[in-house]
Amino acid sequence: MKIVMCASEVVPFAKTGGLADVAGALPAALEKAGHEVIVVMPGYKAVHAKTALAIKDVRPGLSVAAIGKAIKVYFIDHDFYFNRDALYGDKTGDYTDNIDRFSYFCRRTLDLLKEIGFKADIIHCHDWQSAMVPVYLKSMTYSTDPFYKAMRTVFTIHNIGYQGLFSKDEFPKLGLAWNFFDMDALEYYEQVNFLKGGIVFSDVINTVSETYSKEIRTKEFGFGMEGILDKRRDSLFGIINGLDYSIWDPAADGSIASKFSAKDPAGKAACKEDLQKFCKFPVRSNVPLIGVVSRLAEQKGFDIVAAGIDKMCRMDLQMVILGTGDEKYHKIMESMVKKYPKVISLHLKFDDALAHKIYAGSDIFLMPSKYEPCGLGQMISMKYGTLPLAFKTGGLADTVDAGNGFIFDKYSSDELLKTVKKSLTAYQSHDKWKKLVDKAMKCDFSWLESAKKYVRLYENALKRS
Repeated sequence: MKIVMCASEVVPFAKTGGLADVAGALPAALEKAGHEVIVVMPGYKAVHAKTALAIKDVRPGLSVAAIGKAIKVYFIDHDFYFNRDALYGDKTGDYTDNIDRFSYFCRRTLDLLKEIGFKADIIHCHDWQSAMVPVYLKSMTYSTDPFYKAMRTVFTIHNIGYQGLFSKDEFPKLGLAWNFFDMDALEYYEQVNFLKGGIVFSDVINTVSETYSKEIRTKEFGFGMEGILDKRRDSLFGIINGLDYSIWDPAADGSIASKFSAKDPAGKAACKEDLQKFCKFPVRSNVPLIGVVSRLAEQKGFDIVAAGIDKMCRMDLQMVILGTGDEKYHKIMESMVKKYPKVISLHLKFDDALAHKIYAGSDIFLMPSKYEPCGLGQMISMKYGTLPLAFKTGGLADTVDAGNGFIFDKYSSDELLKTVKKSLTAYQSHDKWKKLVDKAMKCDFSWLESAKKYVRLYENALKRS
């Protein structure tokens, strides 16, 4: 199969979130499975600043690099649109010309395929920034051009909260007839909605977990798209993201105090001791250490964490928190550190090496997100023998259960505290804990597994006329 991966950010070239990880790892897994893949993304300033990535200029407006064994990554270059310090906006907010930037990116992606003679079977588009590809493919001159006739589109929604909304006045910039500004196409409450265009015009839609694909059809999680998604429910699927085990593997991790694995878990104790010393905690093997690597925000469950943190700190536990977020949660957690310095350790920053230490040295990984399309933290923690404690939503519901962690299904501070107590009790039962850790470490969330599911999804899309 010939596949185009079209995304606005791709690891290792540019990243603001999980979308970049998917767009970088999935092509490599598809290549391993024997498919021919190319990647198309904008040629940002950050991309061209990375001299170690061997990016070559092909011609004005186009550069190329490679990932995997032989996957070409094409960069749509345009100095005015993409030679900026950030991907989508600055501290004042989103760039005001994002409609121009990403509609240009989508049209150039389709033109590029013809220029390089890549007659794709599937164009796999990610999030609102590439959502105009399916729209353009079924309109304008592309719809009548034999070169594009057999191409099918798959549209992945990573987080439905981000939709690409623009003023109706800007609609003419898209080059489409006004009948596309319609409730059955791109119009959304008198605005242009890119994400809606992707949902309506793609052949198949998917999101990054099975549970989330159901949740986004409800008013609570649909962000206004629930009606249109319900209409297209027969074309809507969920595939959990994979985890890159070349980065997240305690048997080969250079950032942790001692390497370990499911077969030889002995080194985990040294990692816990190392983390306790780093946090200036009493070094005790019999106290459960809870790790948090997260944005400190309501979506990530910090409203119920904040409501219960004082009670939690009075339990026999230790807790380390890494991340940044809302100022109010920074202040609450800072006040807890002053009150319980031997119980809670706070690091308001992003620190990759410390994240690895927390995954390896903790016993329990706290992830009580209010909603979580997929989530990688729970998958990473399992690989490191750290049991996730999560709210039953999205990808957390699809990956965490009573056999490999702790899960609660009523979103409240009381339920969170109850589940924390349950995990502390389980920790004191050595045999039970060992069984849970062993099962967690043997879970396989590799990209190869997810890639197989994507291939089936592509086959489904190809059957659609």
